[in-house]
Amino acid sequence: QVQLVESGGGLVQPGGSLRLSCAASGSMFSMNVMGWHRQGPGKQRELVAAITSGGSTMYADSVKGRFTISRDNAKKTVYLQMNSLKPEDTAVYYCAADDSIGRMRQGFVSSWGQGTQVKVSS
Repeated sequence: QVQLVESGGGLVQPGGSLRLSCAASGSMFSMNVMGWHRQGPGKQRELVAAITSGGSTMYADSVKGRFTISRDNAKKTVYLQMNSLKPEDTAVYYCAADDSIGRMRQGFVSSWGQGTQVKVSS
């Protein structure tokens, strides 16, 4: 079992930046793939970005070129750098961990964080 704790959310103006962090504890085997999902108001939860232990990354089309996911395996921490934020990025962002990229894509992961709110508004 993996425990995930997010931090770094908040209120930011359009065009601004935020960096989310997710600190993990527990079995490294279960953290082969780490990712960020988000759920906006009235929307379904969606995968934003994911990264494998080897550093391979994937992004939703809506955030490509604006968001960057990274991880520090020694610190068991994953980051999401969000630049050029738009109002439509407003959502609760959830950190997730699993050993399967397939389950990460589908959102059927073994571990979720509690979520951190990001609001983009002027």
